[in-house]
Amino acid sequence: MLTYRNFADILVAIAARMELEQDYLSELDRALGDGDHGVTMSLGWQAIADKAGSFQPEDCGALLKEAAMAFLNAVGSLVGPLYATAFLRGSAVLQGKSTLTEEDVIAFWTAAVQGIQERGKAQVGDKTMLDTWIPAVESLQKAYSEQKDLAACLQEAALAGERGMTSTKDLLPRLGRSSRLGERALGHQDPGATSAWIILSVFADRVSALQQGHVL
Repeated sequence: MLTYRNFADILVAIAARMELEQDYLSELDRALGDGDHGVTMSLGWQAIADKAGSFQPEDCGALLKEAAMAFLNAVGSLVGPLYATAFLRGSAVLQGKSTLTEEDVIAFWTAAVQGIQERGKAQVGDKTMLDTWIPAVESLQKAYSEQKDLAACLQEAALAGERGMTSTKDLLPRLGRSSRLGERALGHQDPGATSAWIILSVFADRVSALQQGHVL
């Protein structure tokens, strides 16, 4: 089980990693977009970290609702509403919970990714963050159905998400500004798919560390 504090600390850890990867993400984005994806994600996740560091009461769902608003207020680009929707969907699943079971965590990620897909209307193959998120959550659900423990489920999800992320190098963008680039987008990894993998990989690594009894 994850405690509220574990969950909040994972959100803070994601923010710290996003800050470290800010320049890399913006470099990826310069090939396909405005070149500001790293800054955008860093600002959004720092706003979440600020909430997670001081939020009361210990309610994971309520924290996610605050995270959604914090991210949306900090981020002006399209990614703001997408992740705000993800957090709001997740908050509904975790409302009132101060500890999370394995089933809760699976349900959280499933609801979050469904929210992104419904809001953004993208599919696998469109060269977006969903090339990471959809295979990741499908792998997560499959591993859980095979009765693997949560850490193993999340690690398999992260591996599936990584494969989806790298596949975007060979895809033509079908949505958004980058779709105008046509074949010039080939060979470039999608920044949104990359930041999605960062989020999931940090979450997976932190849960693995907790399961092994490491102090985070």
